[in-house]
Amino acid sequence: MSTTKIIYGVYADEDDLMNGVRAFVDKGIKINEVYSPFPVHGLDKALGLKKTRISDAAFIYAVYGVCIGGLTTYYIMNHDWPQNIGGKPAFDWAHNMPAFVVPMFELMVFCAAHMMSLTYLIRNKMYPGAPAQNPDPRTTDDKFMMELVSDDVETIKRVLIETGAEEISVKDTESRKL
Repeated sequence: MSTTKIIYGVYADEDDLMNGVRAFVDKGIKINEVYSPFPVHGLDKALGLKKTRISDAAFIYAVYGVCIGGLTTYYIMNHDWPQNIGGKPAFDWAHNMPAFVVPMFELMVFCAAHMMSLTYLIRNKMYPGAPAQNPDPRTTDDKFMMELVSDDVETIKRVLIETGAEEISVKDTESRKL
């Protein structure tokens, strides 16, 4: 039987939460997760989280959108519906390309935005049918929660109380898949 427990500390204010995070980081105690109803400025740095690569993915998705836009306009201009635009022949896409900058830009933004949204939802397991990961629904409204996994429950409780946690609960690790 394992003595490792999951300890939840509920905070009412983001300043108290940040003080709690700093206290645990200073003591070298690892915080498993923090739940918040809105982004808290500086929380990612306080937890030591790395910068995400979503901006790199956005660039790749935008390049994909521009390529699809260029290939589509090339196909339409040369094979599907060739037209003489401004006295320029249809087979010369490079001279006609300025007329297609706006649709290519719009397709770039469309692909980047939609594919980033899907990437975010899949990466964070928030797609339809995914099991709920939030242990307390109040954290989607007005409460902040810190989740810690430790053998030393009393020390964790003491630090949570010192940093202003208004509610503390302890659960067995078997009650939640980590």
